[in-house]
Amino acid sequence: MRIVRYAVDGARHYGEFEDGDARIVRCEGDPFTGMSPTGQVDEVGDVVVLPPLERPRIFGFAYNYAAHIDETDRDVPEVPVCFMKPSTAVVGPGDAIVYPADGELIHFEGELVAVIGKEARHVKASEAHEYILGYTCGNDVSDRIVQRRESAFGTLLIGKGQDTFAPLGPVIATGLDPSDLALTTRVNGAVAQSASTVDLLLAVPDLVAYLSRYLTLLPGDAIMTGTPSGVGPIRPGDEVEVEIEGIGVLCNPVVAESR
Repeated sequence: MRIVRYAVDGARHYGEFEDGDARIVRCEGDPFTGMSPTGQVDEVGDVVVLPPLERPRIFGFAYNYAAHIDETDRDVPEVPVCFMKPSTAVVGPGDAIVYPADGELIHFEGELVAVIGKEARHVKASEAHEYILGYTCGNDVSDRIVQRRESAFGTLLIGKGQDTFAPLGPVIATGLDPSDLALTTRVNGAVAQSASTVDLLLAVPDLVAYLSRYLTLLPGDAIMTGTPSGVGPIRPGDEVEVEIEGIGVLCNPVVAESR
């Protein structure tokens, strides 16, 4: 399934794409408690595609591709490097990434995102697939200047968590094997990142097992699995696309903050 969350005629729904993504089969319920077709079909041109998750907790993993570690001139971490983004950072397909008025160096980071489907605690890596609903595309937008200042004191929030710094979408794709998916990030049509999830140092099941060892994962949680090499700056006027095999393309313009 390719599950889409969307708005039409003032109401919000979940549905499933069909006919080459030209139409959406509207459903009752949600992917976490159960979805069933209503019999209504909506044309894509008549709807607004929303972030696939309404207000998710977002868990991020840094330095999870060797080539990205090399480009940042760091050592391979001895333990997984985790952080969180607030739900207010989430935007959907076509929504703007807002470049802060005082921003100096804002980077894109294309990533595979795992979506938790049911409550998970003390999950073994071999059983992690039972707790994952599906996968979506993500962009871990980062304010590098703020991030470095925070990291010097062992913290990380504002550098990763500003409003619009977590684009997600366009769909939640179920039934995917996350072990070898092609990931491509483009800025203004030019390829900046080209990699495969086969190169993840900690694979998706390992990330689920690690987090659930220490805390309870909830339905609708999003796990950003890390970015490959090729990260770089964006500026107002740019357009960023994150494309992942089997999921689709997440496209967002970059606009200057208006105060």
